[in-house]
Amino acid sequence: MSDGSNALSSHVSNRAVEIPPFIVMDVLERAHSLERSGHHIIHLEIGEPDFTTPECACRAAMGAMNRGETHYTHSLGILELREAICEHYYEKYRVNITPDQIMVTSGTSPALFLIFSALMEPGEEIIMSDPHYPCYPNFARFLGANPVFVKVFEDDGFQLRPEMIREKITPKTKAILINSPSNPTGNLLSPERMEEIAGLGPYIISDEIYHGLVYEATEHSILEFTDKAFVLNGFSKLYAMTGWRLGYIIAPRPFMRPLQKLQQNFFISAGSISQWAGLAALKEAGPDVERMKKTYNERRRYMLARLRDMGFGIKVEPKGAFYILANARHLSENSYELAFEILENAHVGVSPGIDFGANAEGYLRFSYANSLENIKEGLDRIERYLGVR
Repeated sequence: MSDGSNALSSHVSNRAVEIPPFIVMDVLERAHSLERSGHHIIHLEIGEPDFTTPECACRAAMGAMNRGETHYTHSLGILELREAICEHYYEKYRVNITPDQIMVTSGTSPALFLIFSALMEPGEEIIMSDPHYPCYPNFARFLGANPVFVKVFEDDGFQLRPEMIREKITPKTKAILINSPSNPTGNLLSPERMEEIAGLGPYIISDEIYHGLVYEATEHSILEFTDKAFVLNGFSKLYAMTGWRLGYIIAPRPFMRPLQKLQQNFFISAGSISQWAGLAALKEAGPDVERMKKTYNERRRYMLARLRDMGFGIKVEPKGAFYILANARHLSENSYELAFEILENAHVGVSPGIDFGANAEGYLRFSYANSLENIKEGLDRIERYLGVR
C-alpha cells in the first residue's frame, strides 16, 4: 500500500521545490554525521562567532524577564533601541536618522525579505555581485524578482566596479545590492566606489551586518553618500548574538509604513527580550567588541599566511568580517567536490565557492570564527592531506 508521499509531493509549491539549498549547510550536516561516527571535525565552514554573548547583554535580558518585558513590542521595535541605533549611526558615520526610519527585525534575513517585498514587483531586477551571499538571489527569485549579476575579481579585492554595474542597468532595474565587508570575500568597498554606485540612480540596499568587524581599514555606511538607500544591520556578528535573532532596517520614510504592515502580518515584532539585550550591547559592549576584534585579527593574520604558504591564491588581503575566499583552482575546478574531499579525508569543514555564485567556482571560503588552536590544527590537517593527495 502506498504511503501517499509521491501524491502529496505533487502538491508542494514550485517556489518551495525550486529554491536552492544553502550548500554550506550540506557541508555542516555531513560534518555532524562524521562527528556522530566518532570523527573530530574542525569547523572552518561556519560564519558564526565562537564567542559567547557579552555579559552586559545577558544581564539586560535577565532584567527584562524579571520586569515582565515578555510580550509583543511595537511592530517597529522598542523606542529605546531605535533611539540607540540612531545615536550609533551618528557617532560612527555622522549620518542623521530618526527612530521613525528604523524597524527592528528578528535578524537580517527577515529584514532582507521585508525590504525585497516592499521594494520590488515581480519581473523587476536587482543587481548584485558575483560572488555573493547565497540567500540574496534566492530571496529575490522567491518573490518573483530577477537577480542580475556583476562579476567581481580577485585581483581587484572582489570590489564591485561602478562602470560594470552601469552596463547592467535597464528600465527594470529597481535596486543595487552591496555588502561591505562582504560575505564570502571579507573585502570592503572603497568609499569612492560606494559614492559612485550611490549616484547610479536605482535604490541601494546595503547589507552592513559585518560593520565593526574591520581590521586595519575603515568601513563606510551607504547613508554617508545617499538617503535613497535601505540598510540592513544587526547584532549577530559583531556582538556574537546569532541565536538572539535581532536585526534592523533603516529605510526611507515613504517605505516605513509598508514595511511596518509587512512586519505586522508576517512577524508581528522582534522578540522583546532580544531587543533589551541588543540595547545593552549597543551601549555597553564596546570593550567586549574590541577584545573579540583583536582575537579575530590575530586569527586572520595567521590564516592568511598559512593559506598562502600552502599555495592558495589571495591577491588582496581581506580586512573585514571573518572570511577568506581563497583561490584553489590549482587543486580542482570543482569546489563542491574539493570541499567534501577535504571534509571526508582531512576532517576539516570548508565552504565551496560555488555556493556563492558561478564566479566563485574554484575557490574555497575559510572562516576564522574558530579558536586559533583549532585553525592551526585544521590547516595542518589540510596541508598533510594535500601533501599525500
